[in-house]
Amino acid sequence: MSRELDHLLRDIRACRICEAHLPLGPNPVLRASATARLLVVGQAPGTKVHATGIPWNDASGQRLRAWLDMDADTFYDERRVAIVPMGFCYPGKGPSGDLPPRPECRATWHPKLVPLMPEVRLTLLIGQYAHAYFLGARRKGSLTDTVRAWREYAPQYLPLPHPSPRNVGWFKANPWFEAETVPDLRERVHAVLG
Repeated sequence: MSRELDHLLRDIRACRICEAHLPLGPNPVLRASATARLLVVGQAPGTKVHATGIPWNDASGQRLRAWLDMDADTFYDERRVAIVPMGFCYPGKGPSGDLPPRPECRATWHPKLVPLMPEVRLTLLIGQYAHAYFLGARRKGSLTDTVRAWREYAPQYLPLPHPSPRNVGWFKANPWFEAETVPDLRERVHAVLG
């Protein structure tokens, strides 16, 4: 399975399917291995991540690692933590932040990639696009309601808001998230990683 995954990752990193729609060109950013026990599914790389090729290498990533109580060495150890966004390339700027992830990644690569990570015990679903894809009709009417109902999706999934600095208003309006959900999140992540 590891060899099949290696070939698939090579194909993904060479992907040019939606090149015409990418303002900075293709640069698929992801990390995966057949031994990963935690899967982090975000939206799509921002400009800093696009430039460095390192997922979550920005302020959002700092907040995410703080939520997880995880140092960078552990977070970037792909033998333990897979990082697979809904869209692998920077999608461009929209009127209120980045554009949504390109749908081609989800349709083309996710159905092939996720099954090649059989050791995943917990998948963190970060943001509405990950919630929609992995939870489907089981998600609630809003991101807030979905995150609040995280126990319904455990132990396989844990839906989270996006840790972006742009979401400060959401964090202020929903103090229960940091008070109640984050401690459980940390406990589950540490248990999965052993």
